Amino acid sequence: MAGFHIDRISEDIKREIISIMRELKDPRIHDMLTVVKVDVTNDLSYAKVYISAIEGIDAAKESVKGLESAQGYIRKQLGSRLHLRKSPELKFIADDSIEKGMDLFEKIKGLNINDYEN
Repeated sequence: MAGFHIDRISEDIKREIISIMRELKDPRIHDMLTVVKVDVTNDLSYAKVYISAIEGIDAAKESVKGLESAQGYIRKQLGSRLHLRKSPELKFIADDSIEKGMDLFEKIKGLNINDYEN
């Protein structure tokens, strides 16, 4: 039962962080960002937020720097929007899963075109 509660809070935090990121005005934070996943500890004191960008891992790393500087604002907004007693300390981590997914998609698309030609 506790696992379900943590999973639900993780998804809520993910949804709200995506919403908060759209409001931030930091030029380091790119427009084409997504939160891949959020891992929250059982006591809700820490959360790892995996950030990925379509532009690649370099854009994600630059955006993480901007998000780390806005961490206090993001934590405050999370606490008020989700009505949490204690909002978790956020650790932003750059992830390249979107870039890898796009590469894989292009490879599959190339295979399909070659199959039709033969």
